[in-house]
Amino acid sequence: MNTIIRTDGLTKHYGPRGRASVHALDGLDLSVDEGQVHGFLGPNGAGKSTTIRILLGLARKTGGTATVFGADPWAHASQLHRRIAYVPGDVSVWPNLSGGESIDFLARLRGAHTKDPAYRAERERLMTAFQFDPRKKGRAYSKGNRQKVALIAAFAVPADLYILDEPTSGLDPLMEVVFRDEVQRLRSIGATVLLSSHILSEVELLCDRVSIIRAGRIVESGTLAELRHLTRTEVSFEATDDTALAGIPEAHDGSVAEGRARFTVDSDALPAVLPVLAQRAVAGLRIEPPSLEELFLRHYGDDLAASRAAEEGSSTGSGTRAARRVAAKESR
Repeated sequence: MNTIIRTDGLTKHYGPRGRASVHALDGLDLSVDEGQVHGFLGPNGAGKSTTIRILLGLARKTGGTATVFGADPWAHASQLHRRIAYVPGDVSVWPNLSGGESIDFLARLRGAHTKDPAYRAERERLMTAFQFDPRKKGRAYSKGNRQKVALIAAFAVPADLYILDEPTSGLDPLMEVVFRDEVQRLRSIGATVLLSSHILSEVELLCDRVSIIRAGRIVESGTLAELRHLTRTEVSFEATDDTALAGIPEAHDGSVAEGRARFTVDSDALPAVLPVLAQRAVAGLRIEPPSLEELFLRHYGDDLAASRAAEEGSSTGSGTRAARRVAAKESR
């Protein structure tokens, strides 16, 4: 299988040389194969957008290597852009052009002939699907409608690679469904998609593989099935007391409440648990596989805890300082 995107030890540092700098990317290794929908996950500041800017030739790497279709995107940006469709998460449009004019202009930049019947038909299909009015001026569009301009322009012209950076930002749930249908269509025709998103359910539904980025590095990469062994599966069945959980191998976090016994088990240990439950003839058995959100929180949960602790400490410190000021006034 051909590798469309590849980075090895990719680094990007901001700031003057010889002084403290920001390490936006710190040895990032990413591989996206042809025909895949590849999820690219991480919180704000993890390095997703910086990676995408380097892949598009909009930013120059500090170190390591990055190739798209086997070429350096910084040196061959103009040639590569003929094969790439890009949708940013925050779209700006020309205020005096109508939505339709903006779509056609963006399509022409990618080499489309906007009078071509095939293009016109596809453009019309997408505008209908996204419930988009192309007659309004850009200045009148909401964030969601500006996003639709970029999505329609990207999907209306065939590309070998689609780089989508938070593409559903500003879309309502109905339009998110339309977006997912279009990505599924791209997969069916063999296109490659790099989907950067923080919407975990969206990634779970669409992506063949997932890479999680943290502090400028890939911390996990693989199919959802490959990554789920790192999380725990929840198992529950009908029960009335804690003895129902006795003797179940590899069980964690056991509890009995509201007539059900619940516990978690490492996903790769689940096959050893099922025969035990079968021997007990448990009723109402439910097994819920771990979500991508659990996997995500595995890597960012400590950051969240630290952030909350800092906020609580700040709040406590502020209260202490206020109390000291009151005490000082009273002593005077």
